[in-house]
Amino acid sequence: MTVEADDEPLPVPAARAGDPAAWDVLFRRHQLPLYAYARELLRDDQAALDVVQETFLNAVRHIASLRDDARFGSWLFGIAHQKCQQHGRRRGREARWLVTDSPDLAREDVSAASEEPDPREWLVRREQEAEFFRHLAELPEAHRAVLLLRFVDDFPLEEIAVITGVPLGTVKSRLHHAKNAFRRLLEPASP
Repeated sequence: MTVEADDEPLPVPAARAGDPAAWDVLFRRHQLPLYAYARELLRDDQAALDVVQETFLNAVRHIASLRDDARFGSWLFGIAHQKCQQHGRRRGREARWLVTDSPDLAREDVSAASEEPDPREWLVRREQEAEFFRHLAELPEAHRAVLLLRFVDDFPLEEIAVITGVPLGTVKSRLHHAKNAFRRLLEPASP
């Protein structure tokens, strides 16, 4: 689900007019999705927090450049994507960013019945999740970004093109290659 899918309308016009309360609403609505995205790309908690802060600072400075208020979320993710790339370059990485052994960003599913999960099921899920993120971290940043934006943040392909600043055809190609590469990583090694 994208952050624009919330029922409450975004207070972008009020934020553009300099209303601090509107910026507070926008920050509260977008801070966690932005953090999760930056955290998965950068694999660094502090750098992800820095990206969120820098993203909102840029948004405040450049809100006048936003042409369609309904696209505030994808515009914001576009800024965050650029900030992640800048942080990656600053750390001296070119094709791949830092890989860690286990993701510490918890992603807990909440059951509809809100029952306590069986500890064995929880452990299996955590192991599968850790394996998923280890494999995801093996992909180049461009592939990892489109997979995260599409399947974790649920952005449509057109929005991913805006966020990443590449043509729609390139997004489709990267997504295709990323899914194939990820599939190969999940296949058991042949003896």
